[in-house]
Amino acid sequence: MKSKSLSYSSLILIHIIIALIIFVVPFLSKIYALLIPIFGFLIVVRNQNKNNEVLFVAAYLVGVEVFLRMTGGNFNNEYVKFLVMFFMLLGMFFSNFSISSFVYIILLLLLIPGILVTTAVENLDLDIKKALVFNLSGPFCLAIASIYTFKKRLLFSQLQNLLIAIGLPIVSTVAYLFLYNPSVKDVVRGTASNFETSGGFGPNQVSTILGLGMFVFFTQLILFSKSKLTILLNGVLFIFITYRGIVTFSRGGIITGAVMILALLFLLYYFSNSKGKGAFVLVFALTALMAVGIWGYSSMQTRGLIEKRYANQDAKGRVKKDRLGGREAIIDTDLKLFFENPITGIGAGMGKQLREESTGHASAAHNEISRMLSEHGLSGVFGLFILLLTPFVLYFNNKQHLYFLSFFVFWFLTINHAAMRIAAPAFIYALSLLSIQVKIPENDEKSID
Repeated sequence: MKSKSLSYSSLILIHIIIALIIFVVPFLSKIYALLIPIFGFLIVVRNQNKNNEVLFVAAYLVGVEVFLRMTGGNFNNEYVKFLVMFFMLLGMFFSNFSISSFVYIILLLLLIPGILVTTAVENLDLDIKKALVFNLSGPFCLAIASIYTFKKRLLFSQLQNLLIAIGLPIVSTVAYLFLYNPSVKDVVRGTASNFETSGGFGPNQVSTILGLGMFVFFTQLILFSKSKLTILLNGVLFIFITYRGIVTFSRGGIITGAVMILALLFLLYYFSNSKGKGAFVLVFALTALMAVGIWGYSSMQTRGLIEKRYANQDAKGRVKKDRLGGREAIIDTDLKLFFENPITGIGAGMGKQLREESTGHASAAHNEISRMLSEHGLSGVFGLFILLLTPFVLYFNNKQHLYFLSFFVFWFLTINHAAMRIAAPAFIYALSLLSIQVKIPENDEKSID
């Protein structure tokens, strides 16, 4: 156990050092962005994906995406999504995929009518290629990742290692945030999302990945901390990540992370025996105590402004008219466009332009559900049914997937406040389709290995 703890601690330390090096020499972020897929490809090919190496490479890419973006490492906005798709396809080449996953091939086919509607538009001001890539890279990434993960068998311990692969670069992200903005108190002046506390990058996306990081290190803390060192390390990481997520003043990611944790605690409590349920009373109490402490410290550092942010107030305590930062108007416009074009929709990627014509503001969709309805029409409705129902159908026969509900919640809440700007919701959704075993059946041990 000591060697494992030391290895885990070393990995954490290495990722803190990565943040420090890139903070000092920003150009190295691009080198980092190149090395990850190169080494990932070599590892997958060398092992012929016998241990689902593509999942671990993709998980690491998902965790590092926001860090690369905030440090200028990404070569374009869709860089990580395309890499995730590439590694999932590479995994299919080596390991095949379940025939039952055809439902996600249907999802891809349902996107075609919206693409055809867009390509038929004659508008010199519209960059069709850019509009399609921006709006469809997320759904394509989700579908391809889901085809690979559909009913793929993993041990629960392997699933946790996937979460660690996501969490390690999130440690780099948090370390970078402390280097970029060591004093939150000095930069917080109002209740709007804060770019200074978000490393100079979009607070919504930073909050989203930190919310996921909250869940990763909370699971490490309560389920996989077997020594005092790992308890202390995971506890500190959970506290720091949660604190830095809160002070981005972007609520969506933190609320999502909190709901993921509650969903996990609910399932753990529900499936525990009477003795286990008694032990969970202590877990609930300690979790609540940590939450109160983190919130209290955040309030002190922001001089009470964080409470006003979550109460939807401005710095003077006045309640704001819209609760979702302008997203209500975008959703209303999307629904109006859907009812006007219920069969074909307005075309993939056309929402931004038509919203500008309707409202005078060229706002990109933050809600993937309303976007699918307005841009894809009836095909979007069928696509949403597939996305919403399929994971639950699989879960009924796979109750050992203790993270299922948390993963589904992350995808659903994230696409409702941040659409699919980053690869995380697509990949985490795909992880909800895995067939997870907590223990290896004695008569099937060889097939697992």
